[in-house]
This record gives sequence, C-alpha cells and structure tokens, in this order.
Amino acid sequence: MQKLTSVSLKEAKQSSLALVKVKPTSLWLPVHKALGRVIAKNIICKKDLPAFNNSALDGYAFQSADSHKALIIKGTVFAGDTTHTKLQPGECYKIMTGAKIPDNADTIIGIEDTRVDENNLMSLTKTVKKGNAFRVKGEEVSRGNILLHEGTLLDSSCIALLVSQGISEVEVYRNPTIAIFSTGNELKEPWEEAGEDEIYNVNSSALIALFKEYGFDADYCGVIPDNLEQSKAYFKEMKRYDLLVTTGGISMGEADFVEEALLFNGLKALFHGVNIKPGRPTMIGNMGSTIVASMPGNPLAAFVNAFLFLVPVLKKMQGNKNPGHPTITAQMAEDLKIKPNRSNLILGTYHDGIFSVTMENRYGSGMVSPILQSNALLVTDEQTDKLSQGEYVKIILFKGFF
Repeated sequence: MQKLTSVSLKEAKQSSLALVKVKPTSLWLPVHKALGRVIAKNIICKKDLPAFNNSALDGYAFQSADSHKALIIKGTVFAGDTTHTKLQPGECYKIMTGAKIPDNADTIIGIEDTRVDENNLMSLTKTVKKGNAFRVKGEEVSRGNILLHEGTLLDSSCIALLVSQGISEVEVYRNPTIAIFSTGNELKEPWEEAGEDEIYNVNSSALIALFKEYGFDADYCGVIPDNLEQSKAYFKEMKRYDLLVTTGGISMGEADFVEEALLFNGLKALFHGVNIKPGRPTMIGNMGSTIVASMPGNPLAAFVNAFLFLVPVLKKMQGNKNPGHPTITAQMAEDLKIKPNRSNLILGTYHDGIFSVTMENRYGSGMVSPILQSNALLVTDEQTDKLSQGEYVKIILFKGFF
C-alpha cells in the first residue's frame, strides 16, 4: 500500500493541475454549438470591424469646418444603402444609425441637436467635437489581427464576435471524458426505496450537475460495493476515461477498499489527505493517462472539494489558458473565529460587496442544505485564526451566481 502524508491546500492545487500535461485533440463544431468550448487555434480577423465608417446615431453627417453654417440637406442615408454618397462643402446628409457615412463627412450630430428651416437648411443648436458619433472602419478589430486567442473559453460575447465575421464553424478542443461513481453498500439511488439504515446517493448526481454547470458531461457508472475484488475488476475497465472521480471509500475504515483497488490497477497518488476542513480525506493521482480523484464521502465535503480541485483540472484538460477560479473582493459581514493550522473552506453568501458566513460556519460536512444556502466560498490560509467585521477578503463565486 502506497503511504502518503497530508499536503497543504496550495500543494494539492498545484500538483493536481500539474497532472494535466497533454494538450487535448481538437474538432470542428458549428458556432451555435461551441458555447463553453475552448478555441484550439488563434482566429484571425478577416473583415474589419466595423466594415465601413458608419454613424453611431440618427442625425446629420457634415464637415466640422461647416459647423457654424446653415447646411443644405442633400438627402437621407439609410442603414444598408449601397449608393455612393459624397459630401461637398456647405452640405450635409441626414443619416440613420449604422448607415455608411458619406465621403468627406467627419462628424455626426444627433437630430435633437439641430434645427431645420423652411428652406431645408440644417443648423446646429449644440457644439460637438470633430469625429462625434463617427464609427471608424476597423476601430474594433482590423483585418489581419487576432480576433480570439487559442485557449479562450467561448462565451456568448465570443459567439457574437465570431458571427460578425461570418464564421459558422470553429475549431475547438475536445472536452475530457469523465466517469463518476460512488462507494458504499448503504447507498440507494433516488429511484429506489431507502430504508432507515440506508441513504440516498447524493454525491454522484451533485457532481454530475456541478460539472455540467461548467460545460462538462460526465458518465455515471454506478455504486461500487464495499468489496476489494469487485473494486479491482471495476477500475480495470475505467482507464478509457480522462478523469475518474470516486466519492467515499478512502478513509481509514476497514471496508474502505477504493485506494487499494486503484493502486492494484496502477494508481500513482500524488497525495492522500489535504490539510483542509472540510475534505481532508481527498486523494488525487494518475492511473496511466487517466487522472484519478477520490473525493470524501460526505456530500458537502465532496461538493466543495470537487468544485475547488476538479473544476480547474477539467478546465485545464479542456485547453483553457486560465483554469483557476476567479476571485472577487468582499467585506466580512461579521466577526468570525477560525481554527488555525489548516486551510478552512467557508461557505457564505455574497451580496452588494458583503460576504455573510452561512450558518455562522456551524455546519457539518455530511450536510447538503448549506450548499443551497450559499453562493460563494472563502478559502483561508493556515495562519488565519479570525476575521473581523469589515475586513476585506477574497472569495470565489459559484458558477450559478456569476
């Protein structure tokens, strides 16, 4: 049996991400199906944005040198007009938002800031700077420059940018394949009847849903009985997955066979135990090319640790150049005493810049409801023993609350 000592939270996070060494293969997807995927190659701008000089508002196009004059209105330019228009001194064109600006015009003024007399002459009632409301060809992105970099996660704004280029398909990295299963003879599935001495299998459904929130699909592979030989045979078939996630069965109980069964199948564990609460009994390593993550059996600990460790691992496996959880700054709503000499994972609620601790931090790792009551996570270092009301802290928001 491989014996490993507990590691710090920092060591655990760094070594977990370091397991991801191979760049994923790629595939082509229609743009409308690429949301949440990572771009596999730089995408080059092939059409200036905007494609031509156009007006940012409904108004009049004119030469700034003529701003003190009453100008002859030569006509109206609508969005989509392809007729070539050219402005002469002393003239202006009425123009609609998005319409191509006539040649020689350098400034746009809104309709509400003008006056038109009975002779169809337009005069300014307000002074505007040269170039006002003038959208210059290529001012967003010019042709030949990088539009989106390799490793960028495609969100709705990226999709809009791709479509603005007439791009209908995009090369993206393949998502990792994930296997999830639980251990324990006492577990029942939600569709089964659970007796007084049995519990429902919360972890598998919770982790599948968690990964789905981040764009990853996972296969549920069932419950492994607390039997060593059956566990050995089961894990032998799991090496086809990129990530194998177990919950439970890795503490010191006599019936906890998961680690031994994984080691039998070639597991090289980086650590077994992290100096954190909740979730000390966490083990991560690799079994050949498969990354193995054994999470605690208690639902709250399993969820929080999978969020903290495995979501970044999956993002890196997906080719994301920024796999870590982004943090924001918040102020503590109240004083909080913390047990030092370990990192504490503290659930709470973020609202209007304030972080409020869930249930005064008095919840157990076997609970489920504190997760529902929380939208953020505070991670302390091993030296912190208290936080004061009003103190600024860094927190991580859960996906559903970005």
